[in-house]
Amino acid sequence: MAVETEVTSVTELALADTDINWARLDKTKFHIIGAVLFTVQQGLLHPTAVVKTRMQVADSGLSHMGGISVAKHILRNDGIPGLFRGFGTSAIGALPGRVLSLTALEVSKDMMFKYTEALDMPEATRVGIANGVAGMLSNLVSCVYYVPLDVICQRLMVQGLPGVASYKGPFDVMCKVMKTEGFRGLYRGFGLTAVTQPPASALWWGTYGAAQHIIWRSMGYRDDIDKKPSHLEMVTVQAMAGTVAGACSSIITTPMDTIKTRLQVMDNYGSGRPSVLKTTKTLLKEDGWRGFYRGFGPRFLNMSLYGTTMIVTYELIKRLSIKQG
Repeated sequence: MAVETEVTSVTELALADTDINWARLDKTKFHIIGAVLFTVQQGLLHPTAVVKTRMQVADSGLSHMGGISVAKHILRNDGIPGLFRGFGTSAIGALPGRVLSLTALEVSKDMMFKYTEALDMPEATRVGIANGVAGMLSNLVSCVYYVPLDVICQRLMVQGLPGVASYKGPFDVMCKVMKTEGFRGLYRGFGLTAVTQPPASALWWGTYGAAQHIIWRSMGYRDDIDKKPSHLEMVTVQAMAGTVAGACSSIITTPMDTIKTRLQVMDNYGSGRPSVLKTTKTLLKEDGWRGFYRGFGPRFLNMSLYGTTMIVTYELIKRLSIKQG
């Protein structure tokens, strides 16, 4: 939003405060609060990631079961800890990567807003482009950090399944992968991730930015009028836009996510190094084109809930981190 106004009361906020730019943030507070709240959010959604991952790689019948049935199967065999396999590694390991990606996101978003300021285009389009490009760049930067973490966490999630080794912990995963394949083993699926995830992130952030802008305008809000949204309205609009973005992204990206997950965790591909082509052929042979949407239900739920809770949390972190004075 172009115009920044002061908070008018405890229950009303300036519409400009739905898009707080990088310059207005206390960076230290932003990253500390973000680390705490995003870790909590990550913990709440981690079980859906475990269920999704197991559905995508299992050859023991889980791949043809529904998400709820798989969750019950995990609880029956491993108890509640089974739904949180790999969470400690994921939560602690994600902290440096989150600082990297959030900084890249906010800085690149600010730059895109400035570069598109003089262009003659609808504001919703400009918001969508700025958010989309920022999402793509931040994801591209963070891929270098997150791919090895994904390889480690996903292997911990699927221990005990056919074709998957057993591990004593994250360092054991790292040692065994590097012993077998060298350092590049930790970057299985990196090419596929780098090619597909940044556009997917661009889609998510672009859809979110445009959807939020359109919803605000449909409700009659503008920066240049006295009518201001309440906290409840702000959270509701951001949650709606995040849900739309997460749902759209899950439908489009699930096939690539299934291939990437299989590529990162499976060891029984026969001779030679696992590849995207081998993984794709295996999925087609096992289950036809439906195989690319293994785990779609949990992934759809995960990304929709993630989109809603992440963006509400993210916007709350930004409001809590505004520089004082």
